[in-house]
Amino acid sequence: MSDASASSWPTEIKVAADKRSLTISFDDGAAFAVPAEMMRVLSPSAEVQGHGPGQKVTVPGKRLVGIRNVVAAGNYAIRIAFDDGHDSGIFTWKYLRELGEKGQDLFAEYERELAAKGMNRDTPGIAR
Repeated sequence: MSDASASSWPTEIKVAADKRSLTISFDDGAAFAVPAEMMRVLSPSAEVQGHGPGQKVTVPGKRLVGIRNVVAAGNYAIRIAFDDGHDSGIFTWKYLRELGEKGQDLFAEYERELAAKGMNRDTPGIAR
């Protein structure tokens, strides 16, 4: 991420009608539609990221997850509540931008982790 994009500010945040993605537009003209599934499985929450190195959890079975609610978290982030009950992730502007710019690569890595653990995007299971 460039220095300019690291300091960019959102101008619009919009949940899709089907609740399956979030579109975020930035003041530098960049705009991204980020899938709910991606945000859920890559949530910055401790529940997903863990409390320290090596504690990240691979979350299976979230292909159809939707966004239930989005609320401001100060002036630097939003808290997204998903329809599976997960609502503890604080998505900073910087992290949302990163998901927009690098999301395909991050999601591909997630899919490799799922496969390596014998999990998939459709079947909920015990996250490891």
